[in-house]
Amino acid sequence: MLRVAGAGLLIAAGAIHLDLYLTGYRTIPVIGWLFLLQVIAAFALGLAVLATGGRPVLAGRLAAAGGAGFALATLGGYLLSVWTGLFGFREVRTTAGVVAGVIEVAAFAVLAFLALAPARAGAPAGGAAATPARFPAQIPPAIARAAATTAAALAVAALVLLAVAVAGASPPAPAATSTGTGTGLKTTVIGGTTVLTNARGFTLYSFAPDTPTTSKCYGSCAAYWPPVTGTAPASPSLPGRIGTITRTGGSRQLTYNGHPLYTYIGDTAPGQAKGNNLNLNGGLWQEVRVSR
Repeated sequence: MLRVAGAGLLIAAGAIHLDLYLTGYRTIPVIGWLFLLQVIAAFALGLAVLATGGRPVLAGRLAAAGGAGFALATLGGYLLSVWTGLFGFREVRTTAGVVAGVIEVAAFAVLAFLALAPARAGAPAGGAAATPARFPAQIPPAIARAAATTAAALAVAALVLLAVAVAGASPPAPAATSTGTGTGLKTTVIGGTTVLTNARGFTLYSFAPDTPTTSKCYGSCAAYWPPVTGTAPASPSLPGRIGTITRTGGSRQLTYNGHPLYTYIGDTAPGQAKGNNLNLNGGLWQEVRVSR
């Protein structure tokens, strides 16, 4: 039962990452490849845990230990991306991320216990030709208890850290990427292209599913892509048409030539356009280009 549960938890975590990869994370530099590797490793380790159920005890212990370490490492990557960002990408609180984190803690706890559990009576110790394998199959009770206690403490600590990270995630848009009013909009050249920026010089983006009167970016989407709020100037100095739409909740969001405007939390300094051409949160994001 532990073996099936541990393998199922690994595969479930891999399935969540596969869904996220296919629905947009694959377009994020570096992060996309890491998600793909995570999916492959999760499925491979889950199948390995299942496959070693009737094999020598050493093989089963090694598969379980590998799965437990992998689950803990995956959770560590998620926590790091929430707290400080990873490879230029900072994660925000999402239901998928929270569920995956809880599953990874559970997978670690189950697989760690499986790796340390006493061998079944009559179970092969690893084969007659594999004398060194007898120790992992017959862990002394005192060592097993100490290791199990340590694993349990790690699982509890991981769960606490996950709760702290989730509670502190999805803050308001940081000052560096905070939005400016219509009078603060300006242009800058990035990669030879003139793009629209806010008052601080951060690139502004459009979201393909939006309409000239409606924003489709709310919830976790708006945490990644803070809407540009403010009022349109009476006599804009920029080419093109600047206007506003009313978001759910009553705030006014700026538009440019009919496109609601957003910043991207992945841009950490003026002049960056890391969000350009990302297919994330249900649609394609593009920098807003300005032609004179």
